[in-house]
Order: sequence, then C-alpha cells, then structure tokens
Amino acid sequence: MEKVRETARGAKQASYELGLISSKVKNKALLAMAKALEVKAGSILAGNKKDLAAAKGLSPALVDRLTLNKDRIRSMALSLRAIVSLKDPVGQVINSWIRPNGLRIQKVRVPIGVTAIIYESRPNVTSDCIGLCLKSGNACILKGGKEAINTNRAVYRVLKSAAVKNGIPAGAINFIDSTRREAALSLLSLSDYIDLVIPRGWEGLIRFVQDNSRIPVIKHYKGVCHVYVDRFADLKMAREIAFNAKVQRPGVCNAMETLLAHKDIADKFLPEMIRRFREADVEIRGCSETCKIVKGLKKAKEADWSAEYLDLILSVKVVENLDAAIEHINHYGSRHSDSIVTGNKANALKFLNMVDSACVYANASTRFSDGYEFGFGAEIGISTDKLHARGPMALEELTTYKYKIFGNGQVRK
Repeated sequence: MEKVRETARGAKQASYELGLISSKVKNKALLAMAKALEVKAGSILAGNKKDLAAAKGLSPALVDRLTLNKDRIRSMALSLRAIVSLKDPVGQVINSWIRPNGLRIQKVRVPIGVTAIIYESRPNVTSDCIGLCLKSGNACILKGGKEAINTNRAVYRVLKSAAVKNGIPAGAINFIDSTRREAALSLLSLSDYIDLVIPRGWEGLIRFVQDNSRIPVIKHYKGVCHVYVDRFADLKMAREIAFNAKVQRPGVCNAMETLLAHKDIADKFLPEMIRRFREADVEIRGCSETCKIVKGLKKAKEADWSAEYLDLILSVKVVENLDAAIEHINHYGSRHSDSIVTGNKANALKFLNMVDSACVYANASTRFSDGYEFGFGAEIGISTDKLHARGPMALEELTTYKYKIFGNGQVRK
C-alpha cells in the first residue's frame, strides 16, 4: 500500500532529524503531551466509548484491557512525565579507549532509527510507545488493532499535535489508520525504511508478524506465568502473592496462569487458596492430585498447561519437588515471568538461576513485570526474546550503538 510506504519513508527522514534534537526539547514536548492527554481526555474517552460499544462478546478481562477512564488517562500522563525524569540514553559513551597508534575510539549509544509497533487492545500502549520512542530518539509507526481503533486514533492525534507544537518533526510520530491485514503486511515489507518491529498482542498476532516480517522482530510473546509454592513457603504470604498474581488484573501478560504447589504442603495450602479463588469467580482447572484434594474442580487438559487465559481461569498442579516445578515451567512456560514462594534461600537461588524466563521472582507477585514498576517510566513491551533486549523494554533497549573513531592522520600499514 503506497500510503504506508510514504509514511515509512517520512519516518526514516524524520529519524535523522530526531537524533539531533536535544534532551531539553524532547522533555519539553513530553511534558506538553502529558498535559494534553489530561486536557483532551474528553475526546479520548469519546473514542473509547465507540470501541467499548463494539466490544460485545469479548471477555470481561479483555474489555478491561480496552477500557479507559480519567484515572487511566491520568496514569498515561504520569508515565510520560516519568519518562521525562529518566536519563536520555542517546549520546551516552558506553566505553572509550586509545589504541597504540593513537586512534581514540568511543562506543556511543544511538537510536535504533524507525520502530514499528503492531499491537492490540490496550490503548495505553499508544502513549507509552510514542513517549519512549521520542525520548530515545526513534521515529515510530503505530499499527493498532480494530478493537481500539477509535481510542488509539484519538490518543495519537492528541499526542502528535502537542509534540509538533513543541519542536518534534511531524514524521517522527505516525499512526496507520487502517485495521486491514494488508496494511500490516505492507509495513512488514519495508526493510529499507523500518529498522525494528515490535508486536504486542495475542499469540496469533505475534506469529503473524514473525512469519511475515522482512525486518528484525523483538517478540512480546504470550505470558504463561507461574507461581510455585515451595515446601518451605510461608503459606499466608503464598496465598497473598498467588491471589494478587491472578486476580488483581487477569487480562494482562504478567498475570499468573498456572499455580504450582509442592506435594508436601498441597493439602494445607490448596483448599483455602482455591476457596478464595472461587469467591473471586476464578475457574480452577486442576491436575488429578489437585482434584483429589479439592472436590468438584474441572480437570485440566494438556493444553491448559501452556494456555494464556487472560481471564479468571487458573491451572493448578501439584508437583513432586522444586526440580519438577522448574522442569514444568521451562517446558510449558513462555519465558515471561515466574515466581517462587519459599523461605529457603538455596531453593530461591536455584529457581532464579534455572528458570529460563526474562523475569524471575522470589517471594513476590509476577504482576511487577512492568516498565513503570521497574523504574523505567513505561515500557514498549516485555521481550521474551534473548536478543538484543529481554524483559521490560524501555529507553536503553530502544537504542543500539556505533563506534566513533578520532584520528590525526593515521593510515593502516
């Protein structure tokens, strides 16, 4: 599609201009954008109302991901202000040295260039991605899903208008105002103009992007997150952590999808824990041992152990020991976020070292896997890849580096 190509070409040119803009100008624009979100909240909520009206048939958890209100818009503005307070990574000298021939070499952090983000449902992604790309000197192209098209469009217009009025090149912030798959396919073919693609959304979207992209992709893959309750766990603490990890906001990628319990504490831990989950309308799908301990549960199928429910549904399994828990997580998990609850330091360290996930926790909820909670101000996604970024991606992860070499006439012999 020619319009998508023209957008990408303009973003490439703007990326060169954006790389020269000072932190002071970028921060001024970000503060103006945050204020604009609050001032123009009415227009954003009007767009969100249209999307919610069209969301019939979606699960309550997915509707929650889509829903905006004044508090959530205020949180979006707060994230932009938090980005302002963070150190600008662009121009940071990572290392420097002088060679025997007198060449002075610097390894310097620079923007990646043009980043395309293809995402679904959550409209706060629009503001977070624009803010992070701007501060890190990257032009961005946003392609949201049909569920939030009206909300995303409204957020984009508010933020771009404020940015351009404060010295940011118009081509640095872009939005593909189409929900057609052809628009995404066109975007994924433009390797001459786009340097990186970050998909955020359901498993099907991630696979679609990965299979069709001619551009490097960093995957924000599904969140099949676990909490393992060890035999040495404080069970009261474990119940609070597990409940928070599942119920506090079930429709997000860092919510727990599978609860694992050591066999030695399962009889004490699971009945009270499951009763509390049921009171919160959580559907439990248990292994055969879990179903023996607590009657009337739905039996878990093989597919449940690798399912990202994004809903008030939870798989529960009793495991033989710590090694079995680690093996289960590494086999069925998505390398996102996993937690152990234990009072045994050696077990905690073994879990943290052996579970192959981007974020591993000891005695804390998986719900902290979030750029804001990590002190990054916001995130552009949570990478489940290993290269070049892993875990919550923020400013530093949106940069690469180049070598600057200073000489005084050296030639190679």
